Amino acid sequence: MFSVIPLLAVLVSALGALLIACTGERRANLREFWSVAAGVAMFALVASMIPQVLAGRLPECVLFRILPGIELAFRVDGFGLLFALGASALWILTSFYSIGYMRSLQEHAQTRYFSCFALALSATIGVAFAANLFTLFLFYEALSLVTYPLVGHKETAEAKAGARKYVIYLLGAAKVFLLAAIILTYNVAGTLEFRSGGILPAEQITQQPRLLFLIFALFLFGFAKNALMPLHSWLPTAMVAPTPVSALLHAVAVVKSGVFSTLRVFFFIFGINAMREIGADQLALAAASVTILVGSLLALGQDNLKARLAFSTVSQLSYIILGAALLNSRGVLGGVAHITNHAVSKITLFFCAGSIYVSTHKTEISQMSGLAKRMPWTMAAFALSSLSIVGIPLTSGFVSKWYLALGTVDRHSMTLLSVLLVSSLLSAAYLGQILYKAYFEFEPESPAHQEVREVPWLVAPLAISAAASLLLGLYPGLVLDLAGRIMP
Repeated sequence: MFSVIPLLAVLVSALGALLIACTGERRANLREFWSVAAGVAMFALVASMIPQVLAGRLPECVLFRILPGIELAFRVDGFGLLFALGASALWILTSFYSIGYMRSLQEHAQTRYFSCFALALSATIGVAFAANLFTLFLFYEALSLVTYPLVGHKETAEAKAGARKYVIYLLGAAKVFLLAAIILTYNVAGTLEFRSGGILPAEQITQQPRLLFLIFALFLFGFAKNALMPLHSWLPTAMVAPTPVSALLHAVAVVKSGVFSTLRVFFFIFGINAMREIGADQLALAAASVTILVGSLLALGQDNLKARLAFSTVSQLSYIILGAALLNSRGVLGGVAHITNHAVSKITLFFCAGSIYVSTHKTEISQMSGLAKRMPWTMAAFALSSLSIVGIPLTSGFVSKWYLALGTVDRHSMTLLSVLLVSSLLSAAYLGQILYKAYFEFEPESPAHQEVREVPWLVAPLAISAAASLLLGLYPGLVLDLAGRIMP
């Protein structure tokens, strides 16, 4: 069904970025209004397509054809809509949070910050609605470029080094692995269009399994934003960025674009049958399992709060890939649902980290004894979202992890089930330690403690996102409905 709405959803935040840049530093209130307004407009456009997608009428828009099988085009299916809904909704919260954070710390170059932030969301929606690999690749690369200034925003030597590593890893992997995989795919299939069940000819699956396995491996590690080990180290390094940028990297846009693109290739380029035939699922399961466990162990060893959350993200992203690679309905459902469920929980944890820094200027977990007494709303939100990350019932994280566990049972793999259980225990350990310090350890009172106050501009967004973790756990229907549509 032809519709211009997917194109408008991509362009609205780019227009917002232009208005932000034109407004500049002198009219900060208007500049920030454009940021929020663009977010609200994007979410409204994305949400307006829910009825059509649920009814099976997929909005699409073809801009132009470059070569046979290569078009710049958008198509909105359930999978892309689920990703776009999460990204656009969380952008609104992050916009309000950014206003409070940047003003409280009197950060420099706020116009550049808000402009690049808006462009990043435009690129993210382009990834979500891409109808083919060519369109996805363009917006995937654009996302790397427009987030580069955000990672290096502080302009310190450490920030510049982190930004360089960020862009080298992501652009380097794309140029070396991803571009090669796309060219080989076009050579084998004659098209780059996404089709449910895959585009690979049956004779190629039987005649060239090694070539297809190579192409799959190039895709799996070429989408380095998915943070699979060993191409994960850019993510903790990027924590030098302001906390709202960390939230963007970990929950709203960057890493989720990586796992989203990876799953697009799984189900819309290869398909379930081809993955089984060439053994691609075994590679993905092995890489995801290692990343889940090692990421959790590395998180446990970090004292810096944002670094611990970064390694947690490395681990949690691979839950999504593991679920998809199970290649059964319940495992895939859990993996896809975890894109949204992890997003709302992890963005809350980063919001809390930023709130703590603004109010206390503390960044290390060892400094956070007794913090819950002075920052009750922040730590309550942190506690609720931690429960979701661990997978405690009634939270959104439980829903996706329940289906992931059922998927491992359906695959008759006690090894993979053990990976999930051990990782959940490790998650409880590295997040529980923070909560124990905040709630049960106390420091002697000092005048500095009396000055600690929570900032309302920061507390409101984190309270809403924490509540969303509970709401999506109690009412998971829409997320599960859209997530289930990825299977042919």
